Amino acid sequence: MKTIDLRSDTVTLPNQGMLEAMQTAELGDDVIDIDPTVQKLQDRVAENLGKEAAIFMPSGTMTNQIGIRIHCQPGDEILCEDGCHIYNYEQAGFAQLSGLVARPIQGKNFQLSLSDLQGKIRADNEHMARTRLLCLENTHNRGGGSILALEAIKEMTEWAKTNGLATHLDGARLYNAVVATGIAADQWAGPFDTVSVCFSKGLGAPIGSALAGSQEAIALARRYRKLFGGAMRQAGVIASAALFGLENNVDRLEADHQNAKILADSIAQVEGLVLDPEHVETNIVIFRVDLANITAADFVEALESKGVRMLAFSPQHVRAVTHLGVSTEETGAAARIIANVAALM
Repeated sequence: MKTIDLRSDTVTLPNQGMLEAMQTAELGDDVIDIDPTVQKLQDRVAENLGKEAAIFMPSGTMTNQIGIRIHCQPGDEILCEDGCHIYNYEQAGFAQLSGLVARPIQGKNFQLSLSDLQGKIRADNEHMARTRLLCLENTHNRGGGSILALEAIKEMTEWAKTNGLATHLDGARLYNAVVATGIAADQWAGPFDTVSVCFSKGLGAPIGSALAGSQEAIALARRYRKLFGGAMRQAGVIASAALFGLENNVDRLEADHQNAKILADSIAQVEGLVLDPEHVETNIVIFRVDLANITAADFVEALESKGVRMLAFSPQHVRAVTHLGVSTEETGAAARIIANVAALM
């Protein structure tokens, strides 16, 4: 039986069309000069996000960390939600690489609002760190793929601007928000100074992310990309895959969202499993294991023995992510296996 891998949307593999695009990509040295395929991708991303320029990098961690770096100096402080990817899953790169400190702020259900931010900017005082940047995440990974409402974003970024703060969006799964809401990518990106988007998740590319912003910001980002080791030579090989994903795999994210709802609806009926968050908005399903003496790791191990792979997301939480590598039929099969495993534990 084929293993149904729901650990992440990063496990997707290139389809034939993407592989052909990679094989036929026009190449150049993107460090010495330019790689024409990389440039085409960067221009497309900038246009799509409504920014002046964009730059291609190997990973979303790098685009986030460079996005932070260009807005801050060592000793500065960033404001972020306490469950966000930048704070929890990037090895505190802001501290290691840029000498910054983070001020994590708890929101409601992993979502910040203007009231959460008010009063969090430090006074202009030589004894204190300088608060310089607001970072938001959309969709939110630990929040179960939840979407931060555009009106809330506008309120918070306007507050930041009024108070002299720069703004950065970790939009690794921004296109999931685009498809789920019908709101265009440039509207989501518009309120931010810099925006990071990822191609190796729902869009199915094997590698790559991009950072978009002003011409000045991206020129500085190119300098820091070199410093952080992210400058690549004939990178059109992978940029072509990212470009293919952007041109062909955005609209199909709706299928992932529908499969996630199928999975969530089934889990909601299983005794001993609790959706957390209760409502699934995009392609991430997180559920709590409330079975006596059974941890999330125990449950994940039992699932894997039956051919379904998920991630233990906390001592009692399991995460499943739908993607183009898992069909609706396989999603239904995974749902039945989850129910059977729970009944036996």
